[in-house]
Amino acid sequence: MAFISEFERDDKEVKSLHPTYVVCNYMAREFDGKKVLQLNTYGSNDREKPGKLSQTLQLDEAGAISLLKILKSEFGI
Repeated sequence: MAFISEFERDDKEVKSLHPTYVVCNYMAREFDGKKVLQLNTYGSNDREKPGKLSQTLQLDEAGAISLLKILKSEFGI
């Protein structure tokens, strides 16, 4: 669980596609006038505790803008 402060490109290559697919829930809230987007993923049906909160990432507006730039660059969105 972490707040993303910066995105950096990794020069390594993605070796394979992960075999497990999960749903990602999102929520947004303001803290001291700063909006935060939170992304949550949960354990897959194959996990010991399916549906248990697994990963949480948070972004503020600057992080969201950085991610949007990456998506535009990598996917042509």
